Amino acid sequence: MLLRGGGKSEGSKVDLKGVTDKSVDSGILHGAALISFAEAVLERDDAALGFARDRVLQNLGPAGLSDTAAIVATFQQMVRIADGTGIPLDAPVADMTVDLRSEIGLNEFGSARNTLRGD
Repeated sequence: MLLRGGGKSEGSKVDLKGVTDKSVDSGILHGAALISFAEAVLERDDAALGFARDRVLQNLGPAGLSDTAAIVATFQQMVRIADGTGIPLDAPVADMTVDLRSEIGLNEFGSARNTLRGD
């Protein structure tokens, strides 16, 4: 939700399908580098992570790399806590994101079963 809103405020069009589908340009500034970094962290692929880290560093500089790593780590922490406890999305967020979750394939993730029970 924030990515889509941030893109509008900057005058650019953001396509969140690009987050889960590499054939789609997300429209997010440096999006390909950021997505590659996040995927390498999640896949625990040291070679890919080294390449992705260098790419983020080249595109966003040292502070951008640090911020990117912190954001990926924070989201990973929140997801692990939510999955570990089995909590669903809050009802208002679940209602607001029904179409978006379907559109970009989030309902296909194993953790979606916690929210889909409440839909």
